[in-house]
Amino acid sequence: MNESKFIRVLSIVASIIAVCMYVSYIPQIQNNLNGAYCAPLQPFVAGVNCTLWSIYAYFKKERDWAIFVANFPGVIFGFITFFTALH
Repeated sequence: MNESKFIRVLSIVASIIAVCMYVSYIPQIQNNLNGAYCAPLQPFVAGVNCTLWSIYAYFKKERDWAIFVANFPGVIFGFITFFTALH
């Protein structure tokens, strides 16, 4: 497998795993809404981190869609988890 094909496959796999990581916040969001609150700091920091990476990936000269796709769900799910954890 040549390097460019390897990098393409790696970016797809990494993006899928990253999306799964942030979608895994859904059970915690449900717990937060049911009164079993989590600590809000980690999802807040994840949301900020993913926001910065998404901005970077979108606004660089040659957009990096793998980084954007991998991090954008973290913006949504990180901040939803953070806000639902506040009580």
